[in-house]
Formats: sequence, C-alpha cells, structure tokens
Amino acid sequence: MEDRRIFAVGDIHGCREKLERLLDKLDWRPENREELVFLGDYIDRGPESFEVVEIVRELKDKWPREVTALKGNHEQMFLDFLTGQDGISLVHNGTRHTIVSYDRHSPFPVSHFRFYLNLELYHETESHIFVHAGLRPGVPLIRQTEEDCLWIRQEFLESEYDFGKTVVFGHTPFREPFILPGRAGLDTGAVFGGPLTCMEILSGRLITA
Repeated sequence: MEDRRIFAVGDIHGCREKLERLLDKLDWRPENREELVFLGDYIDRGPESFEVVEIVRELKDKWPREVTALKGNHEQMFLDFLTGQDGISLVHNGTRHTIVSYDRHSPFPVSHFRFYLNLELYHETESHIFVHAGLRPGVPLIRQTEEDCLWIRQEFLESEYDFGKTVVFGHTPFREPFILPGRAGLDTGAVFGGPLTCMEILSGRLITA
C-alpha cells in the first residue's frame, strides 16, 4: 500500500476556473513526494483549453516526478489534427473550442506540442492503476491497447473483472463519482455543469470545485 498521498483529478475539458478553484482547495504537498495525477481530457468543449494545458504543463515542468499527466482521447484526437492525420473527428467532439482557444495564443507553443507528445497512457502504483477510459477485462496491463485505454466504456464499466488493483479513470461522465470495489470513476461532467472532482486516493476523500 502506498505510504504517501496521491491526488487524482477527473476530466477538465477547458474549464480553467474550476481547475484553479480545485487546485486552491488541495492540500497537496509535492515537496513531500505526494503525487498529483491528471486523468486526461484537458481540452475540448470548454472555453479555455490553452489555459488548462498551460496550468497542467507548468505543474508537470515544476514537479516532474510528482505530477503525472495522462493522455485522454481528446488529446489524441487533437494530436491527430495537429499532425494532419485526422480532422473529421473534431466536428463531433468539441475541438473547435480548442482551436479557438489556441488561436488567441498564436503561434502554437512548442512547449504545448511536447506536452501532448509526452502524455502517459497509464500510471501504476502498488495498489492503483490510473488510466483515462479504463482497461480491457482479461488483458494484462502491459498488453492493453491505446485505443482501449483512451476509449473503452461499457466493456469495462459493466465488467466485474478483478485487475488486482483499483482502476481510477475518467472519460465517462457521472453525476457523482462512480465508486465500486476495484473502480473509481472521477469524471463528473465539469464541462456540462457538474463539478470538477479530485480524489485523495489513500483516504477516499473527494474534493470538488
């Protein structure tokens, strides 16, 4: 079991004010090696994607070992757009808000491109696995595909498969945190009017903004 505190933050989706209020509420102490894990989906749908990425990026740069920034499906779609691989997905997933946000800060910062490229697919500790969407039941962690880690829903949510550790995830919005044995879903629809939610992993305490 971990002997230091870990804080996990659900999907932000461009909601800068909620992120700032949440961070102000946290008694996170990185100088004591306490961890802060972001579960992905920093961008799209909300109005201030650039600002959210800048906040997370700066935290990651300042505390590279204590801050983990996971990749969400929206970051992958935006990367595909930036590298010319896909633009069709943007129409249905709110990425136009991200493009508008970045247009206000043109040219596109190299530091942000590096941030997107270096996002992690999952983060594992002694007792928890942190991932954006979930995991494919019956598949070892090392063999999980990027598509499942970023996109899976019902096959994961409806399964009672024991991954051996509690899986902490975002991606699928709930009115309240989705807490079951072996599962903790922290996307509470911040961009849809719900709160932005963080869980302090050891105690199970929830902090919202």
